[in-house]
Amino acid sequence: MDLITIAIIASGLLVYSLVSGRLQGTVITAPLVFILFGFATDGLGVLKLDISHSVIHLIAELTLILVLFTDAARIDLSRIRRNHNLPVRMLAIGLPLSILAGTMAAAALFPDFLFWEAALLAALLAPTDAALGQSVVSAQSVPVRIRQTINVESGLNDGIALPAVLLFAALAGAEGAGETSDWIQFGLLQITLGPLVGIAIGYAGARLLDTAAASGWAGTTFQGIGILMIAILTFAAAELIGGNGFIAAFIGGMVFGNSIRHHCAFLFEFMETEGQLLMLITFLIFGAVLLPEGIEHLNPMIGLYALLSLTVIRMIPVIISLLGAGVRLPTQLFLGWFGPRGLASILFVLLILEKSAVPHLNELLSITVITVALSALLHGVTAAPLSGLYGRLAAGMGECEENQPVTEMPLREGHIDKQSKSIGSE
Repeated sequence: MDLITIAIIASGLLVYSLVSGRLQGTVITAPLVFILFGFATDGLGVLKLDISHSVIHLIAELTLILVLFTDAARIDLSRIRRNHNLPVRMLAIGLPLSILAGTMAAAALFPDFLFWEAALLAALLAPTDAALGQSVVSAQSVPVRIRQTINVESGLNDGIALPAVLLFAALAGAEGAGETSDWIQFGLLQITLGPLVGIAIGYAGARLLDTAAASGWAGTTFQGIGILMIAILTFAAAELIGGNGFIAAFIGGMVFGNSIRHHCAFLFEFMETEGQLLMLITFLIFGAVLLPEGIEHLNPMIGLYALLSLTVIRMIPVIISLLGAGVRLPTQLFLGWFGPRGLASILFVLLILEKSAVPHLNELLSITVITVALSALLHGVTAAPLSGLYGRLAAGMGECEENQPVTEMPLREGHIDKQSKSIGSE
């Protein structure tokens, strides 16, 4: 990556930082801005990056490690068990049904795909990203229970979908290469050793940090650095023994976040600054490198699958998962629609692109890219107006399931509720 490229990226980030306050809460979201900025720079020929460039994959891997770790760490599992049954339903029932529906649709629309390739595509597009509809999770007019449902779901579904992505990629590669047994063994090792490493290092890291902080040995700034190093160490250790480092990072973050007892404000601060920077750079790279590839291969079937993925493939499973929960149809539709596809899908497809031998990899890339781009546009422009409309509907519902109070957990994008407690505190 040359100095011109670095200067262009830095200039874009600087300009957006100067106007970000005015754009907050509007239809112009940060992911949409940086996708369009990246696409424009590529079209003008001023920012030329190759999809195989090692820097792109390094940024993607680092971002995925930290997003998986911090997303998992900020979710308090004890609070979910007490009063967050809606996201649990959506994750336990809606997510598998979405993958199943996406697989069936892909098999019907792309008959050349192997079955496991269709399943892989569905898993790539299953995770949601609240950043593409940030007005929804930060709008005070939307009941806190509904905002937190979207927040918790997007925080956990990327890590839950990741094993399926890896397993389906291994099976698709095995079927394409005719070496099923070796690939299946490799895939199983990836998704079993990773969690074991994550549990061990996540718990040990929390205990070490608690001890060092309580004794006054670890300064506040270096506590934060220590947390980031725990995430990277978890990834590296899992990879060294043949496990999957990304699964390890997700499990490690979950164990760390629910084991730490010391004040952990730096983790939230990281999500607002360094984490946000990495995510915006990823969206810029998406616009500059991946989106032109997706548009080049765009055809009616790809466009149709993208639309189906954002609508019926997502919304019907969500509605099914919420049956019997007591929430009304407008709420079911609201939660079903606001399942934007974003960062996780981008990072997953870059990961598969680098390490997998899937036969129709270019087609999978194009479909994923078009779906994410369409999501950034549609969910970005509808987040603010639909949040206002739904907020007014919810206000007229009176005492109902939607308006039941719940404890809040931090959002990824920096809107941290002042009432929220630090990770692991009571």
